[in-house]
Amino acid sequence: MASRSSPLGSRPILATIDVLEDPAIRNVIVLQTVLQEVRNRSAPVYKRIRDVTNNQEKHFYTFTNEHHRETYVEQEQGENANDRNDRAIRVAAKWYNEHLKKLSAENQLQVIFITNDRKNKEKAIEEGIPAFTCEEYIKSLTANPELIDRLACLSEEGIILQGLKHLNRAIHEDIVAVELLPKSQWVAPSSVVLHDEGQNEDDAEKEEEREQMLKTVVNEKMLKPTGRVVGIIKRNWRPYCGMLSKSDIKESRRHLFTPADKRIPRIRIETRQASTLEGRRIIVAIDGWPRNSRYPNGHFVKNLGDVGEKETETEVLLLEHDVPHQPFSQAVLSFLPKMPWSITEKDMKNREDLRHLCICSVDPPGCTDIDDALHCRELENGNVEVGVHIADVSHFIRPGNALDQESARRGTTVYLCEKASLTYAEAQMRIDSATMNDDITISLRGLNKLAKILKKRRIEKGALTLSSPEVRFHMDSETHDPIDLQTKELRETNSMVEEFMLLANISVAKKIHEEFSEHALLRKHPAPPPSNYEILVKAAKSKNLEIKTDTAKSLADSLDRAESPAFPYLNTLLRILATRCMMQAVYFCSGMDNDFHHYGLASPIYTHFTSPIRRYADIIVHRLLAVAVGADCTYPELTDKHKLADICKNLNFRHKMAQYAQRASVAFHTQLFFKSKGIVSEEAYILFVRKNAIVVLIPKYGLEGTVFFEEKDKPQPRLIYDDEIPSLKVEDTVFHVFDKVKVKIMLDSSNLQHQKIRMSLVEPQIPGVSIPTDGSNLDLNEPETKKKKLGK
Repeated sequence: MASRSSPLGSRPILATIDVLEDPAIRNVIVLQTVLQEVRNRSAPVYKRIRDVTNNQEKHFYTFTNEHHRETYVEQEQGENANDRNDRAIRVAAKWYNEHLKKLSAENQLQVIFITNDRKNKEKAIEEGIPAFTCEEYIKSLTANPELIDRLACLSEEGIILQGLKHLNRAIHEDIVAVELLPKSQWVAPSSVVLHDEGQNEDDAEKEEEREQMLKTVVNEKMLKPTGRVVGIIKRNWRPYCGMLSKSDIKESRRHLFTPADKRIPRIRIETRQASTLEGRRIIVAIDGWPRNSRYPNGHFVKNLGDVGEKETETEVLLLEHDVPHQPFSQAVLSFLPKMPWSITEKDMKNREDLRHLCICSVDPPGCTDIDDALHCRELENGNVEVGVHIADVSHFIRPGNALDQESARRGTTVYLCEKASLTYAEAQMRIDSATMNDDITISLRGLNKLAKILKKRRIEKGALTLSSPEVRFHMDSETHDPIDLQTKELRETNSMVEEFMLLANISVAKKIHEEFSEHALLRKHPAPPPSNYEILVKAAKSKNLEIKTDTAKSLADSLDRAESPAFPYLNTLLRILATRCMMQAVYFCSGMDNDFHHYGLASPIYTHFTSPIRRYADIIVHRLLAVAVGADCTYPELTDKHKLADICKNLNFRHKMAQYAQRASVAFHTQLFFKSKGIVSEEAYILFVRKNAIVVLIPKYGLEGTVFFEEKDKPQPRLIYDDEIPSLKVEDTVFHVFDKVKVKIMLDSSNLQHQKIRMSLVEPQIPGVSIPTDGSNLDLNEPETKKKKLGK
């Protein structure tokens, strides 16, 4: 290896430290950029690589590329920290190659770049830098074949566990030990969509059939690491909501319980109350899973109420998504201010009195958590002053008391199904009215004008304007059942308020990070991996449009250009699809991470500050800001980055579960709406094509659903799926992404526990596949076995 020197990326070090420590590996350059990344991601690996670089016999060299004139690079506009670091590594590798060539023209010492980042490798090769993955490089060392065995198995997508046999009595959320199967037994993720039929009595017999359906003829590149569970490290069982499937055996006390969560297996319980519990939602706990049993054993815990009842189903979705919703304890309530409350002279000593200004909030009618307000006025020098006023909730919630502990545990307010309201309508009316010129209206017009300028600047920097169909329900005033369903209407004033909230959040993020560089609670949005964009790029290409995804700015610009005069809704569909490509934004502690960039907002730093009534993250940020401006004192936990990291972990979990609960609530109310509405036909657009189905979006309702082309006990149509385009040919009709179709929508109540919205194709007409416009052949009757098992 004396004739070659190898600069490494951070991923190879993290993944192959065992190989790097081997005496056979010598002459390696470790860049400062890479060392910093490794240090932030894994302290143990960082120590090991430092030990290797200190071993003179290994000839590992560190190069401070971040402080070298020829190799330092600035972060470009719209570029996230990871992309900047990748570019810095490539610049250093290229410089080193040229530098060593000048020094050793006779020996022709070659520098090769080792990286496990596919995109970075491709760019390096384009720039003339010899680049290899770790596996490629290690396999080239024919004198040391034993090193191959020590390579880490790299799989960002995880390991596939297919079938009950390979799950080996593991239950969803258990921590398990997995054995990787030989490559000959690896499988590929399937594009087949399985019918959502709930769990039936013949699960065992159907399991092989389901596995066979998921298997498909694939090329070797599509295969993913596949394994089997060989041990349970930690059980993460919880109480499960579901329904009892009463035994056919008369007087039997042993019955099967079917959980609402289909990822959980059925549970065998003993109860004398089977007749009472049938047709009701109940809670069951698992006691154990004997080796020779197909099902785990458990016991009955609680009766929640009749299936389908609004209160019962709401309780189920809160429990299933681990949303804390029990009443507040007296200990917690005791820390609330005594009413009626008013500000005191003592409080005013550390505050500026702005009550003389014309300040207003812009919120929906009936809103109870008003925590933000705005003002706008022209100053004597001609400048415009804008105030973003946020409720000081941290004044009332003091660190460490019972109220604070409960707020930290709950993390976020969970808003279930939203009612339709004239959100921001009055503010918009004032802005648009030619006859209204009072102080509030003038202030709103000034704010609206400035907001447009702020938004334009953000978009120029690469901020994304994506789309997601949000639905609102009109509720009956007496029954509170949904009587209408429509997509949310966005007004200009929505954007006006949003712009100033974003500006406040970014400004506060900068301030708290300046003061607490290691202890700021921030929020980042990671850039999606290139593979996430494949479906978006292919869909756009099918409409002769190009979507560029190398930076957020290029994505935003190409989305703006993706217009079709003949198909106005196409741009909205592309933005909806782009939303599906995004990663989840997360809270983090600044001292535990080095990538602060918010991809969607194209902002180098961001946090949450403007909603302290509904988010605990904002409470922490308020406390940090209060200390930074000298308005409050600090406390030990506020400057403990490990405790802050634990808080962030809980906040991220609570935020994710709140989102899931909100979606489940919308799904339940959608079912209630179509239960009363009956069967309807509507226009829809195809979002995805699968091997046996199309996934469509109905703009009128903001509703998404699957149209299957394979039905049980019916003749199977001829299906040809093309993953590259992508397209699905059904008989002689070809479906592409974004094609317009007409579908029938109805509620399928054949499975009481898993009622669902069913969609069937009406147009285009395909003999034997499409249904008549009158829907006369729709069979929504409950199957006899299910009537018997779950019917009331």
